[in-house]
Amino acid sequence: MSFGALSAQAKEALGRGASEVGTSTTTGDGGMTPEERGQSRLLVYQYLPSRYGMNPTDLRAADAIEVVLGQGAKPGGGGMLLGQKISDRVAAMRTLPAGIDQRSASRHPDWTGPDDLAIKILELREITDWEKPVYVKIGASRTYYDVKLAVAAGADVVVVDGMQGGTAATQDVFIEHVGIPTLAAVPQAVRALQELGLHRKVQLVVSGGIRTGADVAKAMALGADAVAIGTAALVALGDNDPRHSAEYRALGSEAGFYDDYQDGRDPAGITTQDPELAARLDPVEGGRHIANYLRVLTMEAQTIARACGKAHLRHLEPEDLVALTVEAAAMARVPLAGTDWVPGAGSGRA
Repeated sequence: MSFGALSAQAKEALGRGASEVGTSTTTGDGGMTPEERGQSRLLVYQYLPSRYGMNPTDLRAADAIEVVLGQGAKPGGGGMLLGQKISDRVAAMRTLPAGIDQRSASRHPDWTGPDDLAIKILELREITDWEKPVYVKIGASRTYYDVKLAVAAGADVVVVDGMQGGTAATQDVFIEHVGIPTLAAVPQAVRALQELGLHRKVQLVVSGGIRTGADVAKAMALGADAVAIGTAALVALGDNDPRHSAEYRALGSEAGFYDDYQDGRDPAGITTQDPELAARLDPVEGGRHIANYLRVLTMEAQTIARACGKAHLRHLEPEDLVALTVEAAAMARVPLAGTDWVPGAGSGRA
């Protein structure tokens, strides 16, 4: 989630909250802000097709680099930032004219395939003196093959983003009909890593619709090493504040529906570049909200692991899962509840 889509105060708050609980945050498209870097103990720099704000100094200042090939809600497509959110500061960071709609590129300008990606990863390692791990993020579509290609190109971490990931920066037809569900993507990614003999060696991060501790536990049980969170963090940050109820209604919305504020008029000061609205968000208080949310999320996942008889969240495995619908059983490749039937896998567990 970029500075531009989010206010500087929101980016700082996300860094504060993630740091308080010992996890990382990510820059998003648009470059690194001093507030975000200053308050993030671990900061991942996203390297996107747009190259907005990209410079060697910031790459070296990051703790990891994430090469973004696609986003789950819009794989194969670029994004859009409306002109009213391109303030003078956003414009300067992105080398764009202020106040003019911006459309991000959908593909990197300096490579056309996986061989070129391998060259780019080597370039990034050289720029950062081989000190930074390199992630490759893919929007879930041809997940099995994309994971194998990312690993072959030299990725230390593969991030698989399912279609339930939120965005307000693309067409509805992309959001609703391009990409595959997160649940269907994870087993494909795990199978690709297992066949390469690299599962648990090349780390797998899953994102796209992760909201609760139950979502975390399911992803971990299916074989993920970690999860990434987007939309839920914005809601936790304060995008459901009843103090702004009247303003939400004036926009034709209600608290919590942050996607409605792509036009930059978010009353909570999160998805805006309006200085008066952004000033409403206290980064210190917002950081506490994020930290509390992440703590509860972790406790929920740990509670589920204990209920499964496991001493640690990382001990969850596919055998701890059953599905309640035929569709979910087929996608996750776990048995339908009350049976040993995995749809599409013959008799018994796949």
